[in-house]
Amino acid sequence: MIEKLLPYIPIAAKKSLSELLNNYRFHLKITKGRKTKRGDFRATLPIATISINNDLSEAQFLITLVHEIAHLETHMNYPKAKPHGKQWKQNFQRLMLPFLTNDIFEDEILSPLAKHLVNPKATTDSDLILSTQLQLKVNCLDLNKKFIFELKSGDLFLINNRVFKILNKRRTRYECLETKNQKKFLIKGNALITRIEPKKNTHGDD
Repeated sequence: MIEKLLPYIPIAAKKSLSELLNNYRFHLKITKGRKTKRGDFRATLPIATISINNDLSEAQFLITLVHEIAHLETHMNYPKAKPHGKQWKQNFQRLMLPFLTNDIFEDEILSPLAKHLVNPKATTDSDLILSTQLQLKVNCLDLNKKFIFELKSGDLFLINNRVFKILNKRRTRYECLETKNQKKFLIKGNALITRIEPKKNTHGDD
């Protein structure tokens, strides 16, 4: 399985990941990118299934894979445990430990990742700094994209083919108005968007 994963992971993680994979049996699916999730674990029979998106950065892919293996470990030993409860947190922390090195993660990712693992959440998106650094490393990142926290009140932007206007900042989220239906939404500050440039005045001097 490790050879199948080499195009998707930091090469320095090969040895530790190979050792980790030797401890588990599961069917791995590498899927097309999904907007709602980066990966998932399913306790299918006769063998569990883990799927990971193919459009992640190497760092995102590795973290997501270990995240899902932690679900597998938790299911094996605590089948009735909460999906991201105490047992999963402990397993994720332990399984990620061998990968917390500068050979595998750059400092910009390693430091916030270590802080995230003190009390890991269901997704790295809950940590603004970590998720921002992870998204910046996506190889196919559109250079026209920006993070919503880079904009200011009143700016227009496009996300999922819908046009929004920034109203106010609320801690880690932004209150935004969808211009088409005038409905308000809260959008995470690390959301990748396309800024709509204001129209320039094309009239010359009178």
